[in-house]
Amino acid sequence: MSTQQKMTIGNYLLRRLKSLGIDIIFGLPGDYNLPFLDQVEDFDGIEWGNNCNELNASYAADGYARIRGIAALVTTFGVGELSAINGIAGSYAEMVPVVHIVGTPPTASQASGAILHHTLGNGNFRVFANMYKEVTIAQANLTKLNAVEEIDRVLTQCLLKGRPVYIGLAVDLSDYEINIDPANIKPLNLTIPRNPKDEHQAALENILELVHKAKKLVIIVDACAIRHEMMKQVIRFVERTQLPVYVTPMAKGGIDENHPQFRGVFSGNCSTDQVQKEVYDADLILSIGSMNSDFNTGGFTYRLSQKKTIEFHTYHTKVFYAIYDKVDMRQLLPDLTEHWPANLAHQHFDKPFTIDPPVLNPKHQNEIIHEYFWHKLPDFIPENSIVVAETGTSEFGIFNMRAPKGVTFLTQILWGSIGYSVGAALGAALAGKKDNRRVYVLVGDGSFQLVCQEISSMLRFKTNIIVILLNNDGYTIEKLIHGPDRAYNNIQMWRYYKSFEYFGDGLKQNRDQATTGFAGQVKTRDEFEKTMAQVAKETDKTHFVEVIMPPMDAPQSLVLTIEGTREYKKREREMQE
Repeated sequence: MSTQQKMTIGNYLLRRLKSLGIDIIFGLPGDYNLPFLDQVEDFDGIEWGNNCNELNASYAADGYARIRGIAALVTTFGVGELSAINGIAGSYAEMVPVVHIVGTPPTASQASGAILHHTLGNGNFRVFANMYKEVTIAQANLTKLNAVEEIDRVLTQCLLKGRPVYIGLAVDLSDYEINIDPANIKPLNLTIPRNPKDEHQAALENILELVHKAKKLVIIVDACAIRHEMMKQVIRFVERTQLPVYVTPMAKGGIDENHPQFRGVFSGNCSTDQVQKEVYDADLILSIGSMNSDFNTGGFTYRLSQKKTIEFHTYHTKVFYAIYDKVDMRQLLPDLTEHWPANLAHQHFDKPFTIDPPVLNPKHQNEIIHEYFWHKLPDFIPENSIVVAETGTSEFGIFNMRAPKGVTFLTQILWGSIGYSVGAALGAALAGKKDNRRVYVLVGDGSFQLVCQEISSMLRFKTNIIVILLNNDGYTIEKLIHGPDRAYNNIQMWRYYKSFEYFGDGLKQNRDQATTGFAGQVKTRDEFEKTMAQVAKETDKTHFVEVIMPPMDAPQSLVLTIEGTREYKKREREMQE
């Protein structure tokens, strides 16, 4: 007589997460998730993240997911999940698949409407889950009867739609046994729905007709192509067509900048003169996965004519003014690659892509100014590294920075939550650890003050992250936007370079932690270059480089974006009058 196989709900969820490539779960303990965390700690192949706060945990999950394709986060009900909601909203806006598991109160207490801690005292246990409906693509409240089906449903949506999902797991359900044979668990069905046949064919034929007529064609690759893991297909398309290819700031690093067809970063007025001329001279623009946000378009200075732009998206394809609904680029682009005319005339440029050295003002002498910094930094970043650039001067600094081969850039250009880079760097480092990928995090002094606690986690997990803190004494991006002399844009000065010491470096209780290397300030270009050379050699250590910069100095791309945004707002006001 055979015995019915059983598995707990918590272990079923963990088994699914592991099958998707997740080997660490970020978050914090709370009394409503502790039984599930017992299972996490005892589960073979998944490590517990144990962050310093829920906001940082959500940032870490986002960074991990951008490298691995999906991530998981655990918080407790109410207070924990609301601390994380900002990070989850950022993952939603930026199309990053994160599974947020929330430990909720006991099922009997929820049913009776008991007044428990971490609630609003009104007996409503769905209020926080309802908030999450606005920033997740799918939600589930697990029960004894629906757990398997609901876990599979939301995980499938998370991966297919590339956005966060929410799973409520009651404290008394994670250990509940369900009848399921571990040997017969089938893989999730992640097949993309087929494009409508007639619409797909019509779009393909229309595009090919326009391609035959065009004389100057260019390709612009944007964020959605990266988020939907299409870059291998995009590269095949680029190489089949032999067309010049550009990336937007959100897609920085998506195309190897040493590729013979790569021409630079296109971001409206923030682009180099050469890039602007080449793009605007084209009579047909193939835009793959565009995200036309303000900062991604140089403050809405993208002057691309709709009359010569074909847009490829996952939810539709747009050919000039015509929209082909539900024609997904994930199927259309490979088909277009296959049918691309072999005898098409291509546009070639005599001058290969280069980034000219900046003309530095002699009055700055040996100061570390942005024009110098972003030109020199790539000399010290090895191939296949991960660069996490903070909202503010850092994310604009990388726009026209030379990218070493294989470098992945993580930014939050659309959502723009300050402090994102520090937590995301931890997640990215743990995601890239098995491939020995080094992480460089570029963070401003103001942003760092929000999330500095995660330095503790970097030490505990024995990472070899390089923290480069740009200290220009305050919220420089805000000062440039408005109120340069206002007190609200000033912050308390810290001894930032002593962060390792404060967060436990050298304490006897913390002997099993990262080996620290350089931790200090650099004030001149000579000091910076000497320090970065040391950092590059000491690959087994984590470093903290505090770079002193002049107040109000900023990358030119940031200045131009702010000017473009002001002009855009001015035009909007004039239209309303």
